[in-house]
Amino acid sequence: MIRIIIADHHQIIREGLKMILKNESDFKVVAEAQNAIELLQKIPNYACDILLVDMDMPQRKGTELISELKMRNPELPILALSIQPEDKLALSILKAGASGYLCKDSAFDDLVIAIRKIYTHGRYLSETLTDHLAFDFMPPKNTKPHEQLSNRELETMYLLVSGKRVKDIAEELELSVSTVFTYRGRIFDKLEIKNNVELMHYAINNELIELVSSR
Repeated sequence: MIRIIIADHHQIIREGLKMILKNESDFKVVAEAQNAIELLQKIPNYACDILLVDMDMPQRKGTELISELKMRNPELPILALSIQPEDKLALSILKAGASGYLCKDSAFDDLVIAIRKIYTHGRYLSETLTDHLAFDFMPPKNTKPHEQLSNRELETMYLLVSGKRVKDIAEELELSVSTVFTYRGRIFDKLEIKNNVELMHYAINNELIELVSSR
């Protein structure tokens, strides 16, 4: 049984998280808190395996809250939740001691995957965040735009050019639909295009069609 404490200052968010988690037979929400002080008071009173913690709660926020939680409970894993996109906040949160970071607009499946991964392996980084961090550390190159795509973005691009739907791509790559939409948006941004038709033109103009057909 994976025992979970939920901390979020919005009751509707806490109720929504509980509804998602109760569908997993081995998940159990043992306590909840609506602010940082209440969370710090409750942790010693409940046996817990993972904390789900909103990074935007009153009294203490973000890295300050993570740091205090880890100081008091260094072995207790924390999955940080926020409305902020991963590329805006995640790295500082992970450096502060969180075991994972999840944007609140992620798919329900991503939450379950994150909890299980933290429980069994200790860390969770979404595919999107992993690729984003890898891309940020790549040295600049004088190359064509598609050569600056991450491996996952390239895979997604090839499948889009081959005519596959986002849902089918998600199943083939074992990703959530929302993650594939994120990849598609990043591909469009990096190639400076707006839709799949322009993507097809790009692939033709850069002689990528043969590569797609050979995959």
